[in-house]
Amino acid sequence: MSVKTADLCDEHIEKLQIADDIFNDFGGRKTFNGEIVTVKVFEDNSLVRTALEQNGQEKVLVVDGGGSQRCALVGGLIGVLAKKNNWAGILVFGCIRDSEEISGIDIGVKAIGTCPMKSVKRGEGQTNITVRFAGVNFIPGHFLYADEDGIVISEKALH
Repeated sequence: MSVKTADLCDEHIEKLQIADDIFNDFGGRKTFNGEIVTVKVFEDNSLVRTALEQNGQEKVLVVDGGGSQRCALVGGLIGVLAKKNNWAGILVFGCIRDSEEISGIDIGVKAIGTCPMKSVKRGEGQTNITVRFAGVNFIPGHFLYADEDGIVISEKALH
């Protein structure tokens, strides 16, 4: 279901957190929303892959990569995996690669930028914890709505 962030702000501003405008659109879908699932990693995308191997129906994976721009945490293969497992989208506080390929996948992907270097694979990081970046808290079980105008977070589903 397509839910516009501007409409949500008009109707529910007191219930929303609005993320700072630091992300770029890379996925084939510009509007996406779902229940938040989180991973916190640094230059290691092992837990990103593990999360996206699960059923992601009506969910958005929020990846706190510490804002690193030295390597990519999501690439084309992971984008295909996320689509195969029905994820609505991926938000990366870090970089992606294979941006042309990802633009052709029907999934929402937002990140701060691109980097051609792949990450290490050590299996390090944390899952399903509250993470904070872009001026908001991303809490597992809360809801993320994203489109061309930005990203808003709500404690409950608003659609």
